[in-house]
Amino acid sequence: MEDTLKFLHLTKPNHAVVIDDRPSYLGMLQKVQNLITWGEISYENLLNLIKKWGRLKGDKRITEEYAQKAGYESIEKMVEAIYKCEIEYKDLPDIKPVFRLHPPRKGFKGKIKKSFKAGG
Repeated sequence: MEDTLKFLHLTKPNHAVVIDDRPSYLGMLQKVQNLITWGEISYENLLNLIKKWGRLKGDKRITEEYAQKAGYESIEKMVEAIYKCEIEYKDLPDIKPVFRLHPPRKGFKGKIKKSFKAGG
């Protein structure tokens, strides 16, 4: 399970990654389903996630200049290509594949030691 989490770049709590829905990824998600949560993301949420939490090497924010250097007109066009699975987020040059999020403000609603289905 640890190897699967490392392959998904989920090495610490409150990390998030963007992956597509290939069968190999779905199999890995099923394998670690008790340790993580996942779901489909909307275009607007993906755009907000990349603008706010996306980072380049050196902990720099993703800017319009970076999107143009990567071959896109704007950040919106780059996010649209990611959303349509034309390119994978982790394959962009100099990008960090992980989003380091804050923990929930008022804590987790359920127990984190149980899965969501089991009342956690």
